[in-house]
Amino acid sequence: MCGIVAYVGPKDAAPILLEGLARLEYRGYDSAGVAVVNRGLKMRKVKGRVADLAAAVPSRFKGGLGIGHTRWATHGVPSDVNAHPHLDGAERIAVVHNGIIENADELRAKLTADGATFISETDSEVIAHLVARTVKDTDTLEEAVRTALKRIVGTYGIAVLDAERPGEVVVARNGSPIVLGIGEKEMFAASDVAALVRYTRQVVHLEDGELAVLRADGFHTFTMDARETAKETLTVDWDAGHYDTGGYEHYLLKEISEQPETVARTLRGRLDERFHIAHLGGLNLTPHETRAFRRVKIIGCGSAYYSGQIGAQLIEELARIPADAEPASEFRYRNPVVEHDTLYVAISQSGETYDTLAAVQELKRKGGRVLGIVNTVGSAIAREVDGGVYLHAGPEVSVASTKAFTSTAVAFALLALHFGRVHDLSPADGRRICDGLRKLPGQLAEILALEPEIAALARKYAGHPSMMFVGRVRGYPVAREGAQKLKEISYVHAEAYPASELKHGPLALIGPDMPTVAIVPDDELLDKNLTTLGEIRARGGQVLMIGHRAAEAKLADDCLVIPKNETELDPILLTIPLQLLAYHAAVTLERDVDKPRNLAKSVTVE
Repeated sequence: MCGIVAYVGPKDAAPILLEGLARLEYRGYDSAGVAVVNRGLKMRKVKGRVADLAAAVPSRFKGGLGIGHTRWATHGVPSDVNAHPHLDGAERIAVVHNGIIENADELRAKLTADGATFISETDSEVIAHLVARTVKDTDTLEEAVRTALKRIVGTYGIAVLDAERPGEVVVARNGSPIVLGIGEKEMFAASDVAALVRYTRQVVHLEDGELAVLRADGFHTFTMDARETAKETLTVDWDAGHYDTGGYEHYLLKEISEQPETVARTLRGRLDERFHIAHLGGLNLTPHETRAFRRVKIIGCGSAYYSGQIGAQLIEELARIPADAEPASEFRYRNPVVEHDTLYVAISQSGETYDTLAAVQELKRKGGRVLGIVNTVGSAIAREVDGGVYLHAGPEVSVASTKAFTSTAVAFALLALHFGRVHDLSPADGRRICDGLRKLPGQLAEILALEPEIAALARKYAGHPSMMFVGRVRGYPVAREGAQKLKEISYVHAEAYPASELKHGPLALIGPDMPTVAIVPDDELLDKNLTTLGEIRARGGQVLMIGHRAAEAKLADDCLVIPKNETELDPILLTIPLQLLAYHAAVTLERDVDKPRNLAKSVTVE
């Protein structure tokens, strides 16, 4: 959730830390701070955005060693005092922390009894006092940090510096990501590669339970019991240009507009024209193993969960394998029955979503076979799973997911095609789906060209306090994702229901102040969907219909017609107008589109 940056080298740390924090602000943006070492410890931290912090940092804030943090509050309200870094009482140790310390109250009570004075409401301040208690009696900072962490229960990604040891930073990971960046006689660390790519593309990912000491001339990694570990260096494909707005007003609009290109990248090299199958070499499954699975269970959180619902529908339709999706945050707590003939698929754009990662680890402990669909190479989930599919959608900076959602749905179409052709999907149907997938980038561009029309609709409906989204079967997860987008970036209350369920309760909400967005594809359920529109309008409800046929426009107050693909693939296209609708509603209401209140991009805490 929060962003961490650390630097050690010959340059002034503060500008590097501030630039890195600006790149990570989508991970948390209620407060920010930096600390550097140069003949003592200097610190600045503020409630507010990284720009507020930059304005508060004086020009004479020198030092070649430093740590920084941008916060998404968990313990304690956003304030200058609760912002990171946190110091010990002697202002010798500085700590930045992502995660949650579950035994913080117990540790705080013991430390207070021993004479420590706490000034913040955060759990994170405990770490600084624990390290300070041990650093005096140890030969190295790494030993002090390792000893302190043995007393902690919970999750953390941390960076620690000691004003009396100005040549090194110690970082550690347990459930919250830490990535090392290898420079030329300088070292970096961050919670996301976004903070590193301007300076280096050579990175090392820490595993849970690992620590690292960074010095200007290199690093070494080790475990909690002081065993040295060997690490593989990876080259990041993304560069700093991927994290610019590219002339768009918001990252969200840029990422929506990139979807023809990102979907093309997800498909590139994965469709076989001869046999009409999908090439997914990263699955690490033989045809025999694939045929042995009798069920597919998909887990994800938020938009990833809704894309999993689209994926389950695709797998059932094309491969005729029972499939369903559920929230990873619920799955991990209900003591699931893990079956040997069920394939589990975990979805996460960042590859670090804590609830999903914990669910994957529980499945692995119980002997489950798990695939991952992730966007970030080298991420924790990518390393934990048995195989999977990388999206290649490029970095997604805006908190609300758009291009990663679409690319995930496309990846599921490829997975369903692969499973289907191993089972009983005919070559003719395989060709039909392949042809449909190849059409997607061009059709996405056609829908994006409708943006002025969608923007006008958004301005018309944005003033309503609530909206209903409905769809049947394939359209239902599209409706759920549309409602999610609207509520998270415009703060307009939105509900999503299966259209067939309206008459079983939610129809009571329908009236002039509750417009309905109806997903009405041209499929075998068209007539039933049109009947639902009649039920809504008969009760005074306004209807915005999104579908494929203009002939039915008379049944709605407004109608947006988009290109049609193969019926199984239509949900992928139907999500795009809803992204633009939510975006322009948020702009109309003057919301902070890329950084909606109370939310952060990568949810790495429970």
